[in-house]
Amino acid sequence: MKRCIWMVIGCLALTGAEAQAQQAGTAHPAQPTVAELALVTESESASGPVNGAGSVLAELARIEVLDLRTAQQLALIGNPDLVAAQARVEQARMRVKQAVAAWWPTVDLSAVGARERLSDSVYELNQMQAAVVNGEAERTTDKFSVGIQATWLLFDGFFRSFKEEQAGYDQASNAASLLNSRRLLVTAVAEAFYNAQLAQTRVNIAQADKAFYLRQLEDAQNRYEVGAGAWGDVLNIKVQLNSAQTSLLVNQREFEAAGYGLAALLGLSDATFPETVRLQPLDRNFVLQPFQEEIEPLIEQALVSRPDVEQLELVVKQAEAGTGLAKAPFYPKVQLNGAVNGARQGDIGLTDDDLGNTVSVNLAWNLFAGGGDKARLAEARQLKRESRYSLFNLRNQVASEIRKDIALLEAAEDQVRLQRESVGLVEENRDLAKNEYEAGEASLVRLNEAQRDLTATYSRLAQALVGYHLAKQRLDGALGRNLAGFMLEEAEQ
Repeated sequence: MKRCIWMVIGCLALTGAEAQAQQAGTAHPAQPTVAELALVTESESASGPVNGAGSVLAELARIEVLDLRTAQQLALIGNPDLVAAQARVEQARMRVKQAVAAWWPTVDLSAVGARERLSDSVYELNQMQAAVVNGEAERTTDKFSVGIQATWLLFDGFFRSFKEEQAGYDQASNAASLLNSRRLLVTAVAEAFYNAQLAQTRVNIAQADKAFYLRQLEDAQNRYEVGAGAWGDVLNIKVQLNSAQTSLLVNQREFEAAGYGLAALLGLSDATFPETVRLQPLDRNFVLQPFQEEIEPLIEQALVSRPDVEQLELVVKQAEAGTGLAKAPFYPKVQLNGAVNGARQGDIGLTDDDLGNTVSVNLAWNLFAGGGDKARLAEARQLKRESRYSLFNLRNQVASEIRKDIALLEAAEDQVRLQRESVGLVEENRDLAKNEYEAGEASLVRLNEAQRDLTATYSRLAQALVGYHLAKQRLDGALGRNLAGFMLEEAEQ
């Protein structure tokens, strides 16, 4: 029995090897990009979202002042959407293995044991037939059979070749999608961080405004008590103090709300930061670096490095492979089958005398299917056309996004310069108004106006600084270079 089985399998192996050799030109497409290979390795060892959140929380426990770079790195570790994207990459890798498996033969083992009891009429007929030869008929019979069958698809219109190719592009596409999710996440963390940093700065401005009016209130009360000041000034300053206190409360709530958004991007449980963590203060005096790069080379660089562009390019290739899949039904299918079967009545002890074998080559060719095959081919071609135009549209959007971000960055640079100059002028004006009021040469109304101008100018400067930083982050994201350094750090973890 074993000899017959191995003869069948050996025959299938030789014939299948010839079939694969004939299709070698299309059976193994180019594999995905280098970035994808790194991501697959990373996805195999990725921890779940709970573990990622715990890791981020442990890191934050050792941090007192959180800067943007650290926040972005922690988000790349703990954000649950990235863990889900890594799982999609792993799913795509398994689909590639499934496509490769179709090149191998299938081997099925079957065994049957049955007891058959004849009906009265059939049993009587068997008795009459047995009596002719002086034999006996049995009413109950035990039947046993065993079989092993191997099947190898030799030719299927290149369906397996295109299926494997399509699965490979799908894996690479999911890897590019993961990279793009990281690119967008880094930009989103920057948006949330700078918004929170702006809210934190406005809290500081409101606190300084409140402290100023507390000092003025103390001076006004002292002057009133010695008869050198008016009670109206005291009341006026109390109103201004209440206004500063209200502004402080509002900005504190806005800072708290901004912190929740940032914590959610980092993947922290319940979207809350440890109480010990503070954001890095907004730097008022950093050196501006005017944008001087040429736009056209930047657009070309972005079209090469942006993962979403690469993803759509791979989608186009998937659609092209899908067209090949749709053509497969127009070809015949050739399949090699081999089987060894044994059957015995009465007991299970099969011998070589109870075994038989079959080897066959089957050809099937569908000649008409109601036009369904032609419709599927037309659908695949339209899908390819759609993906190509989607890629063309994305390229235009990338160019538009870069030009827009460069224009906004240059405008932000001008805003920072103007607001820095304005702060110096308004500070000097407020100091003059304060000195004149204390000397009795100016009214409290002028001092209040100068203080409000100073507070508003500080706020506009903070807004301009944050706008400049955000414009740089958005431009780096649009160029696809905001992940520089992060991937190397992740690979070392």
